[in-house]
Amino acid sequence: MNRVKTLIWLCLFSAGSASAEVIHREKSLYQNIEIQQKGDDRCLVFAVRRDDRRQSCFDTKNPDRVVFSYVRMTFGGLLLQPKPASILIVGLGGGTLPTALNLLYPTAQIDVVEIDAAVVRVAEGFFNFKANDQLNVAVQDARVFVKRAARLGTKYDLVILDAFTGEYIPEHLMTREFLEETRSLLSEGGVVVANTFSSSKLYDYESQTYKAVFNDFFNLNYPPVAIG
Repeated sequence: MNRVKTLIWLCLFSAGSASAEVIHREKSLYQNIEIQQKGDDRCLVFAVRRDDRRQSCFDTKNPDRVVFSYVRMTFGGLLLQPKPASILIVGLGGGTLPTALNLLYPTAQIDVVEIDAAVVRVAEGFFNFKANDQLNVAVQDARVFVKRAARLGTKYDLVILDAFTGEYIPEHLMTREFLEETRSLLSEGGVVVANTFSSSKLYDYESQTYKAVFNDFFNLNYPPVAIG
């Protein structure tokens, strides 16, 4: 019987720094986008909140450094699936995750789904993100991509759900139906890694939805939460 594992990692994005210099700003079809620079750190911000949340940061002097702790926690999924040959990432941001996984697994096929073409442009222009023969980007709604992939019988060893607007996860990517469609894409022993906000009022509901769909459930929290 196909045993599907799920790793859920939970965190808060850091708020943008008021002292950072805005080096690029544009309004896409979906959101206001800013690129902020403070020292060596260059950050992508979806500026729709007063406490603008940084979606991705890039160390311009040390491009291989993974800046955010929550991104480093994502690699915990590799403990369950250490040799993924096929990877799906929902949400590009600055391209930190697909770039790192492409370096770690140069022969793996990596598909990235990003709904906003402007995000792809700024990832390429400001964060050194580059697609290649093994790393593809589809500018498409993830719900549509997943439905079509399921119909084609496409399978992935590792799926990472990391799609955010400046406010929260898109609602249609939080439903039980979407997660069931995502599960159908998993190969035997496949792993789903999902990022969300541990402080959200929806946190418990999201956890119950993942539990209902995937059964096996690992909940990681950053910052760590004291127990007892």
